[in-house]
Amino acid sequence: MIETIYIEENLLNHPRVQEIVARFPEARRIPCGRYGEVFNPKAQNFRLQKQRPALILAEKFKNFVLPTPSGYGIGARRNYYFSHMLNCLYDCRYCFLQGMYPSAHYVLFVNYEDFQQDIRRIAEAHRDEAVHFFSGYDCDSLALEPVTGFAAHFLPFFAEVPNAWLELRTKSTQIRTLLAREPLPRCVVAFSLSPEQISEKLEHRAPSLQKRLDAIGKLQEQGWPVGLRFDPLIFQSDYQNQYRRFFGQVFAHIDPKRLHSVSLGAFRLPEQYFKKAQKLYPDEKLFAGPMQLKEGMIGYERSLEKDMLAYCGDLLSNYITAEQFFPCAA
Repeated sequence: MIETIYIEENLLNHPRVQEIVARFPEARRIPCGRYGEVFNPKAQNFRLQKQRPALILAEKFKNFVLPTPSGYGIGARRNYYFSHMLNCLYDCRYCFLQGMYPSAHYVLFVNYEDFQQDIRRIAEAHRDEAVHFFSGYDCDSLALEPVTGFAAHFLPFFAEVPNAWLELRTKSTQIRTLLAREPLPRCVVAFSLSPEQISEKLEHRAPSLQKRLDAIGKLQEQGWPVGLRFDPLIFQSDYQNQYRRFFGQVFAHIDPKRLHSVSLGAFRLPEQYFKKAQKLYPDEKLFAGPMQLKEGMIGYERSLEKDMLAYCGDLLSNYITAEQFFPCAA
């Protein structure tokens, strides 16, 4: 899977780095000064690199934890995100990462303890209330778990911080680390889901809808809090029938009473990211849909977006409570 590994020179003897490279004995190992030397140069071809991404092992020095964008949350007043990794194993055509980064290589920041120190600092500063921390904003939280050991390192840490909640956002079925331990009540395993017809067209390399539903069932059976993320909604001419059947399929396989939260959002990308993605994939029908520029974001025409969100929200109300529902405001 990984043919080339770049390693920052100061990390060559780091125990976590040595553990990771040992998994890929045939991979080329190339030292570098800083990961930006490989990741940041302009004129890289994201689409081409996505065929054989390299792994870059790096150290992060600042901005470990950041406030989430406005409207991003599942019930807490204080919401933050952190990115132990940049880029994703999967290749979803609607993903903002393809417009955000110049490179498709994976960057893994191995200094987990520095992230944890910042998370603890923020949580202790607001110890009288729940503080939510979101992973999976710039990557998939679990897709490379066998390589990164991310969840294995962070779940015990979050268990020790009584007011800190963790969301693991994923499309992955890599749940062995979770099933091997007692459920953490303050960890929400949030699965991004789309109708099968859309997933097959746009969510390249991601597990099928049925495999994700099977993973959700196993987690619910063991007692893990699970979230459903129906984001982004994708317009097709028969979207009403499509999403009605989709929600029926989803809730036939899982227990809605044991869901922590459900969120809903329409397709949208910052204008600059949209144009870059459109240039990368000029034949992609998604980018030729009924789009409109709104406050720097390109998404569906306002009336269509409103209709889609209202229709799907009404469908979801047949399965979940208002307290479980968190429509995306941005």
